[in-house]
Order: sequence, then structure tokens, then C-alpha cells
Amino acid sequence: MESILLEDNKHWFDSSCYDDFTTRELLVKALDFLHTKEILAIIGARRVGKSTLAKLMIKELLQEVEAKNIFFINLEKPAFIPFKEDASYLEKIFDEYLKLANPDISKKIYFFIDEIQIFKNWEVFIKSRYENSNIKFIITGSNSSLLTSNYATVLTGRVLKLRLYSFNFKEFLHYKKIDLSSKLLIVKNKIDIKRAFDEYMKWGGYFSVISNENEEIKKEILKNIAEDIILKDIVPRYNIKNSSQIRDMFFYIVSNATNTVNYSTLSNKLGIDAKTVKDYITYFEDNFLISQISNYHNKLSEQIKSAKKIYLNDNGFLNLSISSNRNFGVSLENLVFNFLYEKDENLTYLKDKYEIDFFSNKSLYQVTFNIDDESTKKRELNAFGYFDSLNASQKILVTYDINEQYEDVEVISCDNFILLK
Repeated sequence: MESILLEDNKHWFDSSCYDDFTTRELLVKALDFLHTKEILAIIGARRVGKSTLAKLMIKELLQEVEAKNIFFINLEKPAFIPFKEDASYLEKIFDEYLKLANPDISKKIYFFIDEIQIFKNWEVFIKSRYENSNIKFIITGSNSSLLTSNYATVLTGRVLKLRLYSFNFKEFLHYKKIDLSSKLLIVKNKIDIKRAFDEYMKWGGYFSVISNENEEIKKEILKNIAEDIILKDIVPRYNIKNSSQIRDMFFYIVSNATNTVNYSTLSNKLGIDAKTVKDYITYFEDNFLISQISNYHNKLSEQIKSAKKIYLNDNGFLNLSISSNRNFGVSLENLVFNFLYEKDENLTYLKDKYEIDFFSNKSLYQVTFNIDDESTKKRELNAFGYFDSLNASQKILVTYDINEQYEDVEVISCDNFILLK
């Protein structure tokens, strides 16, 4: 075990070991949460950068905390697999850390546990150490239900939760070294920004994807990410017998992203009973592959029962569609969804005689790739008027490249929408 602990804690010997890591917007908020007693849980899909965010936090802590009072352990190491049913093994890991690093226990210890859901009943260990010790726990997990098990209820009121997404467009531009520090520079760099936007709209924000130039490799990486989530997380966690069935269903959903889901239709097309279809969709959502939004209703019970629209949590997954034709309108709508959903997870859509793609914080958002066709323009603008009774504070029509005003509707290009709103 000693070699594993030393490998995971290079900062004990080299304070510059995380200097080359690309920063994330969530870092500022995560650092603020380090000053609280509560356990900090960072949740998000596999490979969105939870481990990197944790190490960026360690990098900042090293400015004021003794290196050996900061402990990081990744529980996905193969050496830990035989012990994953035994939460008491976490005590052994902690004891080995104390013996190896000899931290100053009179001061706070920052204990980072990566992919904590690997260990069954991990909450028992955290609870036993949380109450009467000077330990700040920072845990990461790849499942939204991380804190909803029967054992997790012992931590109720003791956990602050942050969700990490793949790189958003601003983070992507930062990685590309495109300066956004002023509106003047945004205008000056508009050609580079638009070129980067096209790349981001197609490939999404997974770091392993955007840091690779080869498009075939990009696609293979995205496929591997999706299959890892399905086969390594979902299948064993929910004891699914037919792994190829749930895998194939995900790729079918990819091909129908941004549409409302009908369980009966999916059941008939895929030869899977409707309850299993519903369960699989829940599993995809719990493991951050997709998100669902409801049709807005002023009665919450009706909203909960409404048909759900499905979106992919990263635009890159659209490259895995079983359809060979790329739909630019779907790409644009899915991108706008992710931008809005990161700000408001209570996002809904509106559908009656007309449809509005997104309703959030009293604002209406419609998405269409272009409005060159007069009938398309009329349909999109009329939709805003149909829902006037909601007294929306903003009416925004997001397009690929048009910026203009139609009475009370602002038409804006998607790159400007993301950067300026």
C-alpha cells in the first residue's frame, strides 16, 4: 500500500507537481467550501476532471498547509478491488497514511477520497471520523445518488455538494488561450472564437477529447467514456444482466437527443419492456450521461408527470449517433441546454399549441440554427407571443450566427449568448 500512497501524494515531495493542470471555474467555489466543517462532495461523470479539481485544490492549499497534512487517495486502484465490500479497509488506508506521512494531528488534515462510491458503506467510515476529529473530508463520486443510500442518511446535514461538468465553452477558450478578459478583446478575437465554437459544438468539453487533434481518436475516446460509464458503473451497480442491451439503448437515445421520450415507443423499437426502458434512462441520468427536463406546469404534480425531453450532458456524445447525418440544429440546442442547465437544474420546456425550448428564471429561450426561412422565423417568434401570459423578463432566440432585435425578442448568436449572458 505504501507505493500507492506515495504515488497519489506527489505533493509531499514536490510542491510544483500540479502546476501544469488546467484550471476550472468551479475551483473558486470549491476553495470557499474548504473553510467549512461539512464534508465537501464533488460529483460528476467519469473523466470530467474531478481528480484534477481535487489536485488543483491541493495546489492552493499548499500555500498555507503543511504538505503531509493533505492526503489524497484514488479508490479505483486495482489493488483496492478485493476490499471494496469492506468499509473498514478505509480505516487501514487512513492508518497507513498516518504512519507513512506522520502529519501534525494538532492541525487540520485535508482528506481527499476520489471515487468513494467504489467502497460499499463508505459512509460509516466518514461518520466515525467526522464528528470528533480535525479532518476536512473532500470526496468525489460519479453517481448523483451518492448521498441517497440508507447509510448516507447518517450524513444528512453534514455534506455540501458541488457538481462538476465537462469543460464549458469559456473554459474551452481558456484552454485554447483565447483572451476573453474584456468585451473589446472578445470582438477582436471573434474569428478565433467562432472557429473554436464550431469545434466545441461538435466535440464537447471532455479534456481527453479536446486535447487530441485526431478526429477518429476523439470519437473513439468519447465511445470509451460512454462505455466505461455503462459497463463499469451502471451494469455492476444495478446488477444488469444484459449489458449489450443497455449499451445499445444509450446509442439509440443519442440519435434522438433533444426529443421527448416515449417509453412505449422505445420499448417497441428496442424490444425491451417499458419499465426496463424507464429504469435504464434513470440509470443514464444518475450517472451523468443524460439529463431530462419536464414540461412546465404551475402545478408541480402535473409537471412531474409530463413528458420528458432528453439531452446529452456533453455535445461530444452526439458523434456516437447511429445516424450518419449530423444535425446542426440538434447540436446547437443541446449546447444551449448544457449552458442553461449548469446555471439552473430546474430548467423546463413549454409545449402547448407552440413550443418554447427552455423556460428558466422567468426567461424564455428558443433555439434554431438559422431564421433564413420566413416561415421558420415566423414560427419561432410566434411561440414567444403565445406564452405572453408568463410575463417573461427576457425573450431570447438563440441562432448560430445572427444578432438582431425583433420587437421584444432578442436574436443572438450562440457564441455571444454564452459569452455575454
